[in-house]
Amino acid sequence: MVLGYIGFLLLGHQPDSSLPWLGVMLHTSYEMVNAMWWGILTASFFVGLLGRIPRELVMSVLGKGGTKRGLFRATLAGLMLDLCNHGILMVAMKLYERGASIGQVMAFLIASPWNSLTLTLILVGLIGLKWTLLFIVASLLIAWVSGWIFDRLVERGTLPANPNQGEFQQVAFMPTLKSTWKENDWSVPSLLRMFWQGFKESKMVLRWVFFGVVLIALVRAFVPEDSFGIWFGASFTGLLMTLLVTTIIEVCSEGSSPIAADLFNRAAAPGNAFTFLMAGAATDYTEIMALQNTTRSWKIALFLPLITVPQVLLIGWLMNTVGV
Repeated sequence: MVLGYIGFLLLGHQPDSSLPWLGVMLHTSYEMVNAMWWGILTASFFVGLLGRIPRELVMSVLGKGGTKRGLFRATLAGLMLDLCNHGILMVAMKLYERGASIGQVMAFLIASPWNSLTLTLILVGLIGLKWTLLFIVASLLIAWVSGWIFDRLVERGTLPANPNQGEFQQVAFMPTLKSTWKENDWSVPSLLRMFWQGFKESKMVLRWVFFGVVLIALVRAFVPEDSFGIWFGASFTGLLMTLLVTTIIEVCSEGSSPIAADLFNRAAAPGNAFTFLMAGAATDYTEIMALQNTTRSWKIALFLPLITVPQVLLIGWLMNTVGV
């Protein structure tokens, strides 16, 4: 990925007219790095910051795992935290380590596929306020329901519980936050060390992010993109084709909104646009592999698409039925 970025800077848009695929790959690396760098750096800061916050304080904010209130707080946190989808994944894995339940981690991850206030506002300009709000409400519903199902599966013993989870003493938020602030060193050198620690702890996630960029570059270089309007109309077949494409092609949140808007406007398929946004996050192999590496459970990782995709398809079909 880094070589592709440097190669684009050195060679430009057309490194060799006889190798057009190389130009596409270099440009994709350049585009993806420019889109993701701020999210990765911000997420590294938050991961390092979470390492300084007492576990009891984190759980006081999220609420008790396995409860409706805890799921609601985790869902709301996932929606409000202004990070790209890869950044939100890094923070979610840290929340797992701090003791959040499996359901809370999943609700946090699924809550908003674009996970950025800026990109949400861009989506408003592309498809309108009404449909953007509907997309957000639907994503929140899927996140909460999915988190609830995950917690119930853990209760039944179908999925393993988070070993970091335990009985934590509820603490007063503001007094504990003030005391934590006073106890830590907030000088510039200390903040840089905190950021570097967060970056190192995120290496497992970053490995799959970088792999994803390489795969996206390969797909864009060798798979044509001019079939959206033909193959991805507002039909059940178009919905399934959208699911197939968003499963194969990992698109970061910065790239998903414009593509979703194209499905919405050019293909007149709002359900397909929603499916592209949501199923892209639910079937993201970066998230699946990060979940497996963090939880040490393939079952937890693979249950993410198993639980969420049917909900996404149902809501997408209903949206297509209503129409633009």
